[in-house]
Amino acid sequence: MTDLATTPLHALHIELGARMVPFAGYDMPVQYKLGVMKEHLHTRSAAGLFDVSHMGQVLLKGPEAAAQLERLAPQALTGLKEGRQRYAFFTNDDGGIEDDLMVANRGDHLFVVVNAACKAADIALMRAGLEGVEVVEIVDRALIALQGPAAEAALSRIVPVADMAFMDVGVFESDFGDLWVSRSGYTGEDGYEVSVPEAEAEALARALLAMEEVEAIGLGARDSLRLEAGLCLYGNDIDTTTSPVEASLTWAIQKARRPGGVREGGYPGADRIGTELSASADEVDRLRVGLKPEGRAPMRDGVPLFESEDAAQPVGIVTSGAFGPSVGHPIAMGYVPGRLSTTDTLLWGEVRGKRMPVRVTELPFRPATYKR
Repeated sequence: MTDLATTPLHALHIELGARMVPFAGYDMPVQYKLGVMKEHLHTRSAAGLFDVSHMGQVLLKGPEAAAQLERLAPQALTGLKEGRQRYAFFTNDDGGIEDDLMVANRGDHLFVVVNAACKAADIALMRAGLEGVEVVEIVDRALIALQGPAAEAALSRIVPVADMAFMDVGVFESDFGDLWVSRSGYTGEDGYEVSVPEAEAEALARALLAMEEVEAIGLGARDSLRLEAGLCLYGNDIDTTTSPVEASLTWAIQKARRPGGVREGGYPGADRIGTELSASADEVDRLRVGLKPEGRAPMRDGVPLFESEDAAQPVGIVTSGAFGPSVGHPIAMGYVPGRLSTTDTLLWGEVRGKRMPVRVTELPFRPATYKR
């Protein structure tokens, strides 16, 4: 495992007794002594601290940064107000998703956070595709996420973040250097993501973990939390072959960028995506849906889905699946033909050679608790 990269919090993970696993080229904690189930439930009831320093942090500098970024992504970014953040994704010429990311307007520049496995490709894409924009990879800061209903109280002891609303961003002076804070995360819970100078990262993490309501949380619980929230994992639920419409991410494409909008098209794959945006569900080859297995056994990624118990050929596939600790039953997401995407449609998943009933259900499995 010596070829794996480590985050600034690696030594702390070891000290806390984390079980480490390879993830996106990094040695990362999958769970701590509490275990995945208790870590998941603690985040839902109090506050969980996640190390997400493997993610890429990038600054885009130049007066045309937002307009240039619209050449690579179908989001409305020129109208993004200062101090606000937006979910976005890069698309390719076939209309597939190259990566999903967060874009924040910090006044004279944009701050972008990209997925760990895609960051080298994303940075190369931005450097090649953004004319007149300086693309700066941040390599001297860590990134942590504090998630859960007690996150506001915990972080407010360090910096004044209580007045922030969901998707607000700000920079705060602290005893741990300048903290770049967004009120966001990937658990369906209220909370924050905090970029901290690398030299101060461990001290900040220790300060938060010293608070009664905060526990260290690993990748295992992060995965089950985001699945309950109906959020996609890049490489599982979305990839270069999946269009935003197929992925049920049309909510992330603003009116200005859609067909007939004031800045329609102009990004890779716009023709296909525009056509799919105008189609009915029945006309789309496949759609991402929520799935609720009717038994107690989870249906993991890769489980084929059949239209009937004795059908010869699968019609879809599970892309993420686990037991949902907060909802008390197995949950999954996957792709099915548009004609089978209606809520309560009965399908069959094949688990270890046996067909098991599973129903299409609405997403998310648990309502989000963001502070609007």
